[in-house]
Amino acid sequence: MAKYIMKRIAYILLSLYLIITATFFLMQAAPGSPFASERKMTPALEKQMEEAYGLNDPIHEQYIDYLVNAITFDFGPSFKYVGQDVMDIILRSFPYSIVLGLEAIFIALGLGVLFGVFAALKHNRFGDYTAMVIAVLGISVPSFIMATILQYIFAIQLDLFSVARMESFWDTILPALALATTPLAFIARLMRSSMLDVLSSDYIKTAKSKGMSQRIVTYKHGLRNAMLPVISYMGPLVAGILTGSFVIEKIFGIPGLGSEFVTSITNRDYTVIMGTTVFYSVLLLISILIVDLIYGIVDPRIKINAKGGGK
Repeated sequence: MAKYIMKRIAYILLSLYLIITATFFLMQAAPGSPFASERKMTPALEKQMEEAYGLNDPIHEQYIDYLVNAITFDFGPSFKYVGQDVMDIILRSFPYSIVLGLEAIFIALGLGVLFGVFAALKHNRFGDYTAMVIAVLGISVPSFIMATILQYIFAIQLDLFSVARMESFWDTILPALALATTPLAFIARLMRSSMLDVLSSDYIKTAKSKGMSQRIVTYKHGLRNAMLPVISYMGPLVAGILTGSFVIEKIFGIPGLGSEFVTSITNRDYTVIMGTTVFYSVLLLISILIVDLIYGIVDPRIKINAKGGGK
């Protein structure tokens, strides 16, 4: 186990190095100057700003400095927010994103597993068809379209929620639902398919022949094994939640990290773009490692070894 974790950490560090390098050179290749959008800035003042931020240094010196600083999560100052470091912006906005993301993941997992199990138990009946129609709609409708539909129905027409505000937990419900819709539908379909396979397996038939109730057979013996594909999906799910939050946070006026990322692109704030990209990458890589470890715990048949394989 320890050797496996160390090997995965080495892969994470290598991946982060490649991500930092790619992000740095992509920002360097971007045309124009980050200060070019300032209307009142003269060419002379623009050159002074570039000199002050070290943008006139040789490219290899900028790269080495950024790589060294990124190790300590020092992404430098923002080009647009005077007196603010990129890490300050991340720490200020990330709590909003983590609350929204965790809430969306909880909704997607809870309702997705519930709908999937219900559809499997009602296979080829009305309940199965209804759950799968809802799942197909959830997959087909993009999160930003679902966000506007929820805003129109529950905020404008019914006046139950605010259209765009982040002052209490109540204000997170609509954006979390919009963000959870697509993964919820995918988990429901995945859980249904997995549950049908498990329920038709020999050990489930043996448990039923011993006189065990349907409830015990389903939830004690079937659910654990049926959850394995869903657990495997958790890594991409985290990525989807983080990526989807960019648009959702902007639509609902949530001052989260996704909103800051979109704003930084509009403002050509290169240090914020690079910093948030690296920060998201760290979260994603760590979440994938945690999911792999949980997978090995849930399924005792999988033995994690130093070669990184499950046997």
